[in-house]
Amino acid sequence: MTPATAFALATCAHLGFQLSVTALVYPALARVGPEGWPIAHVRHSRSITPLVVATYAALVVTGGAVLLDRPSPASALGLVAAAATIAVTALWAAPTHGRLTRAEPDLLRRLLLADRVRAALAVVAAVAAVGGVPAG
Repeated sequence: MTPATAFALATCAHLGFQLSVTALVYPALARVGPEGWPIAHVRHSRSITPLVVATYAALVVTGGAVLLDRPSPASALGLVAAAATIAVTALWAAPTHGRLTRAEPDLLRRLLLADRVRAALAVVAAVAAVGGVPAG
């Protein structure tokens, strides 16, 4: 398997994960009332963290392999989009999660916006990475 193929697979797996979070997980979390919020948020954070770590680790490892293999322009775009997704998580979504000790509408809106940005970046990363796989 080429590095570009491995990276394309990792970005597609990430896209599936991210779209599930965007379409199912975060909307369900946002509907939790104030009385149930602390427990629901802690459970969400504990259960999703290992998935995030595994998914992002796959992006980093396969992305690093692509970098060492001189990426095509499409793969390079995929790398930038994947890196931006990780940056949005680290600099926007994770800090917002940390501030959500109770169901605050402004913070929830901020989190949902960060999540939509991540979803858009994940689409770009996957499409570009697949486009960077050599034919044949």
